[in-house]
Amino acid sequence: MGIGMALLQTAANPYITILGPIESAAKRMSVMGICNKGAGAIAPLIMGALLLNGMEAYSADNLSHLSLDQKNALLDQLAGKIIGPYIFIAIVFVILAIAIYFSSLPDIKSEVETNPAHHSKDRSSIFKYPYLWLGFVTLFLYVGVEVIAGDTIQLYGNTGLHIPIEQAKHFTTYTMICMLVGYLAGIVLIPKYINQAKALKISAILGVIFSLGVIFLPGYYSIASLALLGLANAPMWPSIWPLTIDGLGRYLKTGSALLIVGIAGGAIMPKLWTMIGAHTGMQSAFWILIPCYLFILFFAIKGHKVGKV
Repeated sequence: MGIGMALLQTAANPYITILGPIESAAKRMSVMGICNKGAGAIAPLIMGALLLNGMEAYSADNLSHLSLDQKNALLDQLAGKIIGPYIFIAIVFVILAIAIYFSSLPDIKSEVETNPAHHSKDRSSIFKYPYLWLGFVTLFLYVGVEVIAGDTIQLYGNTGLHIPIEQAKHFTTYTMICMLVGYLAGIVLIPKYINQAKALKISAILGVIFSLGVIFLPGYYSIASLALLGLANAPMWPSIWPLTIDGLGRYLKTGSALLIVGIAGGAIMPKLWTMIGAHTGMQSAFWILIPCYLFILFFAIKGHKVGKV
């Protein structure tokens, strides 16, 4: 599934970016983000209802009284709950693939076809585009902080702050809702009122502010700050993409594939947060967010211009 999603992202993101004027790419990406995060807000509720229903049977107290065979049978029963939802997902993907195959979507081979004014003279190597590599690091860090904000909030709330799992299981949904609000703001504001670089700058500053709230505020206020990072993070993906691949010319596809590699930040950064948290405590581990948002701020102010002509 990871391979399939990587290929899908490699095709969809540059396609949406260059399908129209580059100045409004973040607006189009925000529309896609609403679809993405809308599903992200609903999915935990559905999966939680399907998978967490009757979880008291799998508690440590109940399992401690069972034999090894009984434990394995119970765990097999738990694992079996995911079969139905994933069969449904597979069917939806097949239908989607057929619909795209027979659609009339235009085949855009390069940005020259849609944004000729932004096309720069092709250079001898992809390494001759420094802003692309700065954008790659920015995307790596952004995906990392987004995953930390969305995927660790339940663990942090339940284990770090001792909030009951019945409440903590909804925290990811709150982050996704905040992201939806951020995407809607991007659709309304970009590019009519602010450009993509300014949107990224504002988002990075909000990221720093909310991160400090996560670190220093107690209990539910810390959780609220972590969820509000969804609001700060929402305009970042839509803004980073056009700022990074604008002007790549014949290297557009290669540069897009490079940016997809940056999604690995979503696997590495949460792991670093966990390792730091094991020594400093979960709340203090969120200091890892600050330098990430500061680098994103640098890219928004200056980094996206380095080497661009």
